Formats: sequence, structure tokens, C-alpha cells
Amino acid sequence: MSQLLLPQQRWPSIFGDGEPVVQGRALLPGARVSRFGDTHMWDFNGVLKRPANLAPSEWKVLFGNELEDPYWNLLAREFLMITFNQQCLSVLKAGVSLGASANPRTLPQLASRLRTLVSWARRTGRPPHADAWTVDDLRQRITDMVSDGSAADTVRGHVSALKNLALVEPALSLPWPVGDPWPGQSAREVAKLRGGKRVSTPTVPPSTWFPLIRAAWAYIHTFAPDVLRADQQLRGLRDAARVSRQGFDQRLAEWLADAQNLVPTHTPSSQWPGIQVNWKLLALVLGYKPVHSKAFNERSELCRRRRAMVLGAVAKGRTTTNTLTGELVQVVREDGSTGPWHPGIDPEALFVLKAALRNAAFVLVVGLSMMRDSEIYEIMRGAVVEHYSTPAISSTKIKGTANRPGKHWWVADPIVEALAIAEAVSLHDERVFAPAHASRQDDGVVDSVLLLAAFVKCSNAGRAWSGLDEIPTTYIRPHMFRRTMAMLTDQFPGSEIATGIQLKHVAARALANTTTRGYAASDADWVKYLTDALDNVKFRKIKNLYQHHTAGEEIGFGPGAERVKDAFDQITATVKARNGDARTADALLRTTRIHIRFGMLNNCTADHTNPVGAVCLENAIVPEGHVGPLDERCRPDRCANSMIGPEHLPIYDSHQRKQLQLINNPSTPPCRRDLAERELDITRNVHKMAGQAQ
Repeated sequence: MSQLLLPQQRWPSIFGDGEPVVQGRALLPGARVSRFGDTHMWDFNGVLKRPANLAPSEWKVLFGNELEDPYWNLLAREFLMITFNQQCLSVLKAGVSLGASANPRTLPQLASRLRTLVSWARRTGRPPHADAWTVDDLRQRITDMVSDGSAADTVRGHVSALKNLALVEPALSLPWPVGDPWPGQSAREVAKLRGGKRVSTPTVPPSTWFPLIRAAWAYIHTFAPDVLRADQQLRGLRDAARVSRQGFDQRLAEWLADAQNLVPTHTPSSQWPGIQVNWKLLALVLGYKPVHSKAFNERSELCRRRRAMVLGAVAKGRTTTNTLTGELVQVVREDGSTGPWHPGIDPEALFVLKAALRNAAFVLVVGLSMMRDSEIYEIMRGAVVEHYSTPAISSTKIKGTANRPGKHWWVADPIVEALAIAEAVSLHDERVFAPAHASRQDDGVVDSVLLLAAFVKCSNAGRAWSGLDEIPTTYIRPHMFRRTMAMLTDQFPGSEIATGIQLKHVAARALANTTTRGYAASDADWVKYLTDALDNVKFRKIKNLYQHHTAGEEIGFGPGAERVKDAFDQITATVKARNGDARTADALLRTTRIHIRFGMLNNCTADHTNPVGAVCLENAIVPEGHVGPLDERCRPDRCANSMIGPEHLPIYDSHQRKQLQLINNPSTPPCRRDLAERELDITRNVHKMAGQAQ
């Protein structure tokens, strides 16, 4: 315990100066834990695992400026200590509880709020210490913040800090105004931060989304092999390069004697106009360290002879800008011409392109996986795994957690390919997305906003060669991609469940979750595009079904399928009666009211405006504003609107085999076996439906 007490202290602090500030948490090897008596700084670097998206400066608490005052310094340390160590014996004995312990990154925010509180008190002429304040002063602090135009989220954070200080007041050794300044009101209510179905996060505009995703995929799928080949070639040259210049002239003469050897030149630019020899790369090609390129630049007769020999080969046209790659992938450009996608990959261009591949991989992952950027930065090498027989990314969930739980995000093949490329260009021993500079691997942090902007800039700068569409330089942030993907997935049948799972929002039913629904809500910029695109896709599928039906092939089983077949038969009869052709059939298909909502487990033929016979609506609470069936309550084996297509049967076959394995496994718990038996009944009913139809 501290022996010297401040004049305002009511009793000695419940924490001793030597007490560690990190208690009950897994420490890193060799951790040097800060102590409660450290009045200048608490550093968590090297003590607790730091999230990959946080800089080292964000993983420490500084008690400088306003918090250097002994009163505020001690009060801040006690408040942070209690907040951070809820299970500490001293805190438990004091009888205060804030619920879960805070995360280390929350502590600098709390210190900042106290710092601005002290500054506000000085500015408004209040007593320098809180021992002379009342709860009215605290309420006035928030009133002034609102008057100054502070954002509602910022106000909420300050209100939450003041309410927590009121809760921990009995454990503080220094006096603090007694009582909750806003009894019966939450911090959100005080800040007038109302929740609702609408989410303030905007979507990425379609005009930006499509060229950006296409450009990222082009870099990953089409351009990456050339870049990786150049990188491998350059590493090989550097590994084999000699330190000594011994035998340089003989090697140069032998190399130039072979007419197939081409002199590496810089890509023409403002820095390198015309044909300029890349002397450093030439030295590497000859088998010497780049520093030996000075052998061509020294002012001596020998160096002039060397340069003359090389320039003689250049004059004969023996040059190339692709020494490291050979011929590049050919693309069709905007003007209709065909040519290589890049003017030439030298070591300088290679550095830029490797960063571009990392950035392109980030664009695809953040754009198509629904992962937060903090979770993307936690992706480690070998993170692509099989989760429930489906490719998934294994990473760490950061938001809203203190114990960094592992999570899985199901992904499509393009993301798997993107991560493989990102892994290949990463310099970090563990992380996939890391700084491009080797010197910043340990403490460097990638800025998502700069990363996105850098890829847009790189892609647009190379359009003349790559043939990619121009990407508008609009406002884009990582969380906007998550919002956009949630909206896009919501447009497809059955996707509401997937959206709820991937967004990690816990709810009894996905449709009852206002946050998930808010994320998935349509956006004005996308409405017309999605409406037209989905209508076209749906018509193509219906047209394919009609063609298969007229060809005598089976298109589905169940009562829903029979109604669709009857509608197709009526169209066929009408076409024959009119002596029509395929164009007539297309016109009738577009005008006939055929209700099919295509899904992964079945097709729903219910009329959304009047879903008669929909089992999913039986005894269901329909969310306000919802129209049509409830996807997550679908019963393909029972519903009169269900249409089981031939493409669905393999899924049910696989599911049936899996349930039989669980039922026949002696180690399966009884509750799990009961569930498997119910699932088995569903699959058998589906097979029975298909068998009766056949």
C-alpha cells in the first residue's frame, strides 16, 4: 500500500504500488507488466497480444498533460485498474462491479475522457478537483458537449465513463460526486442515440463496387502469376549474386557474346525517357551484387569500355523491360488493341506490384467475406480451412470481446485464391496482411483506408496497359463493404440466415434482428440495378426450366413443381395454338405469373403477395413490414409450395448419410441423436416426394 496520502484521499488506495495492472490474463513470454504505481505510462506491448490493426502507441496508456496532477493521476489509475481487472481480489472485496473487464484498447479512451473532463473544468472556471463537484457539474459537462456539436457516439462514450465512475465511487480513495447523474437512463438514451432498423453505414456505390472488385480479381487471378514469377526470379538472382567484382569483365564479355541475352532497360517514363539501361539489374543478371553497377559508372577508361559494349548491344535492339518475367499475360485494352498488361516489371515496379497484390487480396476479402478489417488483419498463414465441409477462413474476432475467440467465415473460391496470393507476397512470419516494408514487420500497422486508396490509384494508373475499367475515386471505407455485401446477400432466397451468421449478430431469428435487417436493407443506388439484374437472372432460370420441361426432362418434384409444370403446359399449348415460335414462348413466359424463388434446398412457388398454404407462416410472428414466406422456417418436405429440383437431391442424399452416421455412432449424445432422427425424417420425406413423382 502507498504510505503517503494525498490531502484529498479518504483512505489508502485498495491497490498497492507494486500491484500488476494485468491480472487473470494470459501473458506473452517474457512479459514485463506495468505496476499500479507507474504514474507516467502503462504499456501492454509485449505483455498482452496486440490486435494486428492497432499500432504499438494504441496499446499503452499515457498519464500525461492534465492527468499529471497527483489527484487526477491517482483517480485515473484507480478507475482504469478497477475497469480492467473486475476479478481482482481487491475489486471484489470493495463490492463494485461493472460486469465484464474492459479491453486494453478501451483504457486509453477512458484516460482521454478524463483528460478532456479536466480541461473542461479549467475552461469553465470550476474547482480543479472533483472533490468540490456535484452531479450537476457532470450533467453540465454533457450538456456542453452537446451544445458544442459533439457526435452522439462521442457523447455516449463520455456519459458511459461518468456513469461507471459513479458505480466504482465506493472503491475510489479520492472523493467523487456520489450518485448516478442520469438514474434510470442508459448512456444511449442520454446521448439521444436511438437504435433502429436503419444503419448509418452507407453502401459502396455500384459504379465503384463493380470496377473495384473486377480489378482486384484481375490482379489476383490474371496478373499475379507474372508478379510472383518476377519475385522468384529476383530472389534467385540476389541469392546467387557475388560480393566480389572478380571476373566482372570476362563475365560481361561472355554474356554479351550470346545474342539471346537481352539488356535490361527501365520502363520509359518521365524519370527514364527513351531507352535507359537498368545498370543495377544488369549487374544482378551478370551474377554480381547491385552495388557493382558502379563498374559502369566510374570515370575510367575501363568503365567507358564496359558501357560502350553494353550500349552497342542496345543499339542492335537487344533490350527488354521484362528481364524478370519474360512474356507477360496479354489483355484486350480499352481501344481494342491486345498487348501485355504491364509495360515491364523491374525490381522497382515489382515492389509496387507486390503491394498491389496484397491490396487486391484485401479488397476481395473485405468485399466478399463480411469480415471486419480488424478480423482480416488477424488472418494468419494457413488460415483457409474446411469448416463443416466448406472452405472457411479461421481468424480472431476482435470487436466486443476481451478473450479474442476464434471464428470461422465461410468463403468462396476467389477469396481462397486471394489469400494464397497475399500469403505469397507477405513478408511477415505469421500474418497475411502486413506492411510492405521489411523494416516495419514487428510494429508496422496497415491502414485500411490508405490500402484501399492505394489499390484504386494503382489500378487506375495502369489502365492504359491493363485494360481495366476506371474505378471512381469515391469515399470508400472497409465497413461499407460489409454493409454492401449484407445488402446483396439479402436479395437472394435463404440468404437472411447466412447474413445473420456472418455478421455475428446474436438473435433468436435472423429476421427478428433489427441490426442485421438494417445492414441488409436496400440502398437507393442499388435498387434499380438489383431489380433489373435479379429479374433477368430469374427469367433465365425459368426459361431454362421451361426448355427442360418441353424436352421431356424432369424439372422438379412436389406440389409446387406440379403447378409450375401445369403453367408450362398451358404456355406450350398456347404457343401451338398461335403457331408461334421460341420468341412467342419467351413473351408468354415473361407475362405469365409464375412464382418461383430459387433456393439451395428447394424452390418456393408461393405468391409473395398471397402465400396460401405456406407452412413457414403457420403460428409464426411475422416481422413488421415483411412480405412473403419466412425463409428460415421453410419446411421443404411439408409445404404445398415446395418444389424439389433434381439439383437439390444430392444435398439431401449427403445430409441423409451424415445423419445416419450420427445416429449409428454410439458416442453421439442422446439430444444430438434425437435431432439427427428428426433431420433424417425430413430427408426421407423429400426422397419419398421425389419417388412418388417418378
